[in-house]
Amino acid sequence: MLGCDSAGYYICHAPNKEECPFNMILVTGAVGFVGRYVVRQLMAEGLPVRCLLPEYQSRRLPWHDEPGGVPEIVVGTLLDDEAVFKAVTGVHTIIHLASAQWWGRQRDLERVEIAGTRNLIAIARSARVGRIITLSHLGATPASAYLLHRIKGQVEEVVRNSGLAYTILRSGVIFGEEDVFINHIALMMRINPFFFLMPGQGESVLHPIYIDDMVKAIARCLESIDAVDKTLEIGGLEYVTLEDLLYTVMRVTGMQRFLIPVPPYLLRWITIVYDRLLPRTLMTPQWLDILATNRTAGLSNTYDYFRFQPRRFEDTLLTYLPRQRHFWRVLRHTFRRRPRGL
Repeated sequence: MLGCDSAGYYICHAPNKEECPFNMILVTGAVGFVGRYVVRQLMAEGLPVRCLLPEYQSRRLPWHDEPGGVPEIVVGTLLDDEAVFKAVTGVHTIIHLASAQWWGRQRDLERVEIAGTRNLIAIARSARVGRIITLSHLGATPASAYLLHRIKGQVEEVVRNSGLAYTILRSGVIFGEEDVFINHIALMMRINPFFFLMPGQGESVLHPIYIDDMVKAIARCLESIDAVDKTLEIGGLEYVTLEDLLYTVMRVTGMQRFLIPVPPYLLRWITIVYDRLLPRTLMTPQWLDILATNRTAGLSNTYDYFRFQPRRFEDTLLTYLPRQRHFWRVLRHTFRRRPRGL
């Protein structure tokens, strides 16, 4: 039995949510850092979840040990029309997390972020999908001088003009046990026992948010009418400069290093050279884009929008960062091939 909510979306009144196909949620980028936590949270809430995954990612799923089992899997990419149509059929909400921001060059970002989003939206509109929720960055704008924020801004424009109801979540740097920002700082400190090359004077202000808080915000968007057709900016409980963040990582891990300020343009050149020599680098141009200028939201935004307080930065790092085996992670990351089939 179907009805409509105040925003005009179909709501199933069946006793069991899983019996109603109109409650199906599609997650793209489901095995990424944010995606795997989002899928785990949705399954824990008893919601029906479907994931669109490239073939090589579908062979090893991170949810085999979860009580709810594994979600429904559709094999294909965002540019595969047949796979996307199959994935969006009967879907009420898309949580769009597919991204190339941490590993991709400019052509990868344009292909995955822009072309992939356009194709997903075009097919979702024809399948009468109700809503799309997507993740962006603080500072995203199509006019940005920095590639990552320019691409994210263009994706936001595609979503706003899609004809679908939407929610865009602009977040600060998301950190957690498997992130590639805070962990990569620790990895770079591990391989150089003497100093750390700090972009600029470390004066840029960041607004980090813990992965569990980010996932909670995404999940609460599903039930929040106030979040429909909105762009919401959120971050953690405090602001932190890059210099303070580096000292915090050193304090938590016990790795004391001398910080050497380096002009950002010089670090970009070094990054380009490493990018040509190695399959992946720990510091990417997009990594430097995030540090280029201040990226903050209102400190009370997360509570105002979603009614919970995010966790403190250093307190959260203490729960996992000291026990990380950084040396082996350096080798595993640096010599791992870039994602294929996107």
